[in-house]
Amino acid sequence: MQDYKKSKMNIILECFSRESIILFQGILTAESLKKLKLSRDEHVFVSEGRPSLEAGRKVSAILLNMEITPTVISDNMAGFLFFKGLVKEVNIACQYADNKGALCDTGALILAVLAKKHRVPIKLLAAERRTRFIGDPQTVLSFEGQRMAPKGTHGYVPLVEWVPAKYLK
Repeated sequence: MQDYKKSKMNIILECFSRESIILFQGILTAESLKKLKLSRDEHVFVSEGRPSLEAGRKVSAILLNMEITPTVISDNMAGFLFFKGLVKEVNIACQYADNKGALCDTGALILAVLAKKHRVPIKLLAAERRTRFIGDPQTVLSFEGQRMAPKGTHGYVPLVEWVPAKYLK
């Protein structure tokens, strides 16, 4: 069983070990993505954006329209990619920024911490504007209509988080 797990992991690593990855997080605007002038040869990974998966859907659609084929990953897969030294750039959806930090889509802080630790550059890109900063708790308690948590469980769904400037340099 151990050999099977090792060989499966080697296959996964082999797929991505030849090239560096550009990582996208949050619900980015088409305009901000087009300004990057990405080539078709880039390995572009998009965080899914749980619980709604909106980031993965919207950003992937924009990239496909730009003739760039993205790979959607679970949000926590980014840590593994950093650990393996595969990430060369992180692009984060940003609502607002000043000299103290940036208000970004949820999930940005952990990527900023990882990028700083691994000395990977971060770009703040324009995010779709949010009208709410807290989401419906029911969205985290279920997945695609299927209840995932027992009745009586509470949900907390922040849609944005503050990323201190020390992680953006």
